[in-house]
Amino acid sequence: MTGRPGRTGKGRNQAGAGDLLELVRSGRAVTRGALQQATGLSRATVGQRLDRLFRAGWLREGAGGPVDSPLGGRPSITLEFDDSHAVVLAADLDTRHARAAVLSLTGEILAEHGGTLVVEDGPEAVLGELARWFSELLTKTGHRGEEVCGIGLAVPGPVDSETGRVVQPPIMPGWDGYDITGRLSRAFTEHTGAPSVPVLVDNDANLMAYGEQRTGHPDCTAFVLVKVSTGIGAGVVVDGSIYRGVDGGAGDIGHIRVGADALCRCGSYGCLAAVASGGAVARRLAASGVPAASGSDVRDLLAAGHPEAAALAREAGRTVGDVLATVVTLLNPGVLMIAGDLAGTPFLTGVRELLYQRALPRSTAHLDVVTSRLGDRAGLVGAGALVVEHLYAPERVEERLSEMGV
Repeated sequence: MTGRPGRTGKGRNQAGAGDLLELVRSGRAVTRGALQQATGLSRATVGQRLDRLFRAGWLREGAGGPVDSPLGGRPSITLEFDDSHAVVLAADLDTRHARAAVLSLTGEILAEHGGTLVVEDGPEAVLGELARWFSELLTKTGHRGEEVCGIGLAVPGPVDSETGRVVQPPIMPGWDGYDITGRLSRAFTEHTGAPSVPVLVDNDANLMAYGEQRTGHPDCTAFVLVKVSTGIGAGVVVDGSIYRGVDGGAGDIGHIRVGADALCRCGSYGCLAAVASGGAVARRLAASGVPAASGSDVRDLLAAGHPEAAALAREAGRTVGDVLATVVTLLNPGVLMIAGDLAGTPFLTGVRELLYQRALPRSTAHLDVVTSRLGDRAGLVGAGALVVEHLYAPERVEERLSEMGV
């Protein structure tokens, strides 16, 4: 969601081209007359600032709208954000698999690719391969590297959003403090020959939550997504913005202690992820003779109706649901979404059993507990939206227009 002019300390008659673009993109003002009313700017000033946006190729005229004047006259020409002037690249990196895509500026996936990519192979190799995928996808869609305005990347670890570097990631050995943005930007240039572009990195659960909230629950002011795959993490969206905490560690519920003696990959004992993640369920299945090495293997077994996998997934759901009772009491969300490899009926049943048993009735009275709508695409959509909202924020628009000389 975007802010409203005037709420950032900017006077009504000080609205710039970026503020006008935001009003058009959000649909709050889509004619010249409506922009004048919303900003207090004169007709001439609105025209001058819109002209900069037209010259940049970011706005276009649409169909005629309703007549502004009660006296009648010609219909007003509506204004539209022109999403054809650029594309966004996005990737969602898991422990042993990744997805990459080309997206329009309005979030439509134009082409995508998924394949094996092992995070333990290290950032040099993994980011280089992602850039190669990006190059092939651009060719497939008929877009040039020069049309890319930015890259968004979702990673399975805590991220310092100021630097784009992961911070002590339990399941990403060799990535701690690595310059992801620099390496991916260079690799993009190497594979496409295009100039470097901004690269934004965030935690995968954060971006999944952002994508799901924006596309399926835009009116929900407190939204929580829990991803249960190889590990467990949560993304929180409050008032349309990702809540990250002071240094990107918010939502790392997989390392809440639940009193068990299982060794976690973080080096501690008793973490939720060591007991109830897809990886934990896979280890228990393997110990009983069922071939399973990862959360994705468990997902395949659940899809096939494997009874032992279903029983263990339900048990894991109860363990997670016990923790989520505290999360729901603390945050009071309107939507709690379960996503990831275990996001099926057995796990969801277990979550609901303990959540409603342990949480106060007031905390769950207006709570919807649901599963993912975007599925494997949620991280891609969220990563793309993160880039677009960053690049077309009012203050950034002013900077970019000045750099373009318009």
